[in-house]
Amino acid sequence: MKRLHILWKFSRPHTIIGSTISITTLYAMACQNINFTAHWLLLLLAVLTGIGCNIFIVGINQIEDIEIDKINKPYLPLASGELSTQNAYRIIYISAFVSVVLATYISFYLTGIVALSMLIGMAYSLPPFSFKKHHLPAALAITIVRGFLVNIGGFYVFNTVINNSTTILEPVWLLTFFIIAFSVAISWFKDMPDVEGDAKYKIRTLAILYSQKTALIAGTSLVSLAFIMLIYYYYTAYFLSSQPSFATQLLLFGNTLLLGLFIINTCLIRVKKQNSVKQFYKRFWLFFFAEYALYLIAFI
Repeated sequence: MKRLHILWKFSRPHTIIGSTISITTLYAMACQNINFTAHWLLLLLAVLTGIGCNIFIVGINQIEDIEIDKINKPYLPLASGELSTQNAYRIIYISAFVSVVLATYISFYLTGIVALSMLIGMAYSLPPFSFKKHHLPAALAITIVRGFLVNIGGFYVFNTVINNSTTILEPVWLLTFFIIAFSVAISWFKDMPDVEGDAKYKIRTLAILYSQKTALIAGTSLVSLAFIMLIYYYYTAYFLSSQPSFATQLLLFGNTLLLGLFIINTCLIRVKKQNSVKQFYKRFWLFFFAEYALYLIAFI
């Protein structure tokens, strides 16, 4: 049980949950005209593929950031000494192997998505690129993978396998644009609690170059704008239709509620208090999960 707990911490659970719910949601959107469980094995294999790819990317980052994490995240297993570097390499190699094998079994397109995601993940963490060292390349890397490849690429794979169609539905584009905005904000917000270690090792994050308050305002403005865009779209669809669909109603009122809660979450943060910043970032991920959950319920 202790080894499983260490592996769980090493995998960064919030990213695993995010990958799982995003893949499940995209599968549901591809299955909207058929029974949700009709291709349950495809869904299971796709989720395992995503988890394997996810562990490889976050694992590479932790291996490279051991010294920084001793300051910023001393509870992580490599920084705390619970997990050896040798065993960490074994975990990420096995995860990458499993992910690529399963992706190849599912679809040629998914193999390409997984391979590209892993390459970007390596470029994010490792020299000579080390995108993480500056906020613009870091935001771009996170956005390409979690914003575009997961959503457009993931839906494309499911749609080709399940429906033999290459069409990307309008709701998928809307969800993708929202997650792109969210991913940029993630890249800014995640560094806000880590200014001490990042400053020592010259990581040029937005919070370091300007301030934590600047990162907060920029990220909050971007996500709020994304929420408003979705609300406006579904508000228009709701009032232009004599009988708005359940999906339209849910996504309109659901996003309106989430925007209100998001604003409250932003108002609760105290930038000068480290614990408050950490709690804000943890709660921020709940909105990521909730947005996918809305689309999952709408299209299941």
